[in-house]
Amino acid sequence: MLLKPFHGSSSATAQIHNHQILRPLPRPSFPFTNRSLSNSAVLFRSLSSPSYVNVVPSRIRRRFAVPYEGHEREVSSLEIEREVDDGLQANEQSLGNQGLLNQMKEIVTFTGPAIGLWICGPLMSLIDTAVIGQGSAVELAALGPATVLCDYTSYVFMFLSIATSNMVATAIAKQDKNEVQHHISILLFVGLTSGFFMLVATKLFGSVALTAFAGPKNADVIPAANRYIQIRGLAWPAVLTGWVAQSASLGMKDSWGPLKALAVASIVDGIGHLVLCTFLGYGIVGAAWSTMASQVIAAYMMVGALNKKGYSAYSPSVPSTGEFLSILGIAAPIFLTMMSKVVFYSLLIYYATSMGTHTMAAHQVMVQTFCMCTARMLLKSLLIIGAIFGLVLGTIGTSVPRFFPNLFTPEEKIIQEMHKVLTPYFLALVITPPTLCLEGTLLAGRDLKFISLSMCGCLSLGALLLLVISSRGYGLVGCWYALVGFQWARFLSALRRVLSPDGVLYSSDLSHYRLVKQKAA
Repeated sequence: MLLKPFHGSSSATAQIHNHQILRPLPRPSFPFTNRSLSNSAVLFRSLSSPSYVNVVPSRIRRRFAVPYEGHEREVSSLEIEREVDDGLQANEQSLGNQGLLNQMKEIVTFTGPAIGLWICGPLMSLIDTAVIGQGSAVELAALGPATVLCDYTSYVFMFLSIATSNMVATAIAKQDKNEVQHHISILLFVGLTSGFFMLVATKLFGSVALTAFAGPKNADVIPAANRYIQIRGLAWPAVLTGWVAQSASLGMKDSWGPLKALAVASIVDGIGHLVLCTFLGYGIVGAAWSTMASQVIAAYMMVGALNKKGYSAYSPSVPSTGEFLSILGIAAPIFLTMMSKVVFYSLLIYYATSMGTHTMAAHQVMVQTFCMCTARMLLKSLLIIGAIFGLVLGTIGTSVPRFFPNLFTPEEKIIQEMHKVLTPYFLALVITPPTLCLEGTLLAGRDLKFISLSMCGCLSLGALLLLVISSRGYGLVGCWYALVGFQWARFLSALRRVLSPDGVLYSSDLSHYRLVKQKAA
């Protein structure tokens, strides 16, 4: 039986044969150029009936009928576009066919600038912690609940970044500039709307949320924390709009533009802290104004970088119902995953706040240095890179509060509390980079259902462990060992899934890699 190719005129020939006539042949190599499918791997589902495709180099646009489980199945939404130049070598190798060292080199070369993007945010919070800690233990403790409402809450909107890079990369792979612009416009609208919603919510409910979170025992930190979040809250629209612009650039495989913007923002933040806090003595209020201004500058520069690429970042568009559901389909599992992380870290700070001002201040220093080191979010080569980062960062991250605690605070009681948690701090930090590599692999394989449910399970176990630790009076050390359990549970769960026979590395069902409209929930 011979299935003829579907409609289209071209010098290329494409035929799909039944296995009763021809024996299986090796999968053909498609040497795509950077202008075509550079962001997406196009793989075909392993069929029960072996097939092969003969392609003569030219421009091709085809729809195929594929025999699947004894029936003819039309891949109606899959369009393969390919443009081959006359001088292109047919034996170009993909990343998967390169040696391990070449893989690691290419990964580091591509992700190197992107690492800086995730360092800048934690770096600003670390600057806040270091500068404020030199002036007041109460203001240092106030940063704990304040950063929950400013920084940790912002991670809930990470779905905007994931959805933007996903949709933009898919549209670029299809070489459809109008679709890229449309995706950017509707996601800018979602980001801007979410930002104004958070600004209003912070103004109306910020003080109430802080009071409920910190509790009556820590009433002395609430005024300082409230001043901080009210100032930082002014930047919410800029922050979320900047995330969309940044992720759009990453979807275009441009990490240098956003990196330059955030580098400038970090410099502005550092200078602002030096002037407002150190020289003028404004304390936590000066730190808040400095961080807020740097976030607005970063957003403006990232939007400008997007405009230089020929796209309009000043034309937000209201999404239709179908488009909103499409965004929700990608965002829902990511939202659930990030919410689980945010809730656990919030619970960690919540229990730390019940242990007194000095303990809470020590926890704030340790958790900010921890977040700074775990910002390297980028599997064999990935795990090796992750393991190396884990050991290096674990050693450096533990050495700083151990040998240089005066960088953050001169208070001897706070330093003693910091030293108590060094062992669980190291154990939690060293496993984080490999964990992020594995979770990134699951996200790339669109195994979103598993990763969201797995994170909910880790959250439940971690919250239960925190409750037991708090009720039995194990103190801050017990809270940090709960974090160790949470991090290692994430690692083992992700590792088991990746290496399982039906995981993304070994499953024969590769339909989720197809270049089609993305739906994840």
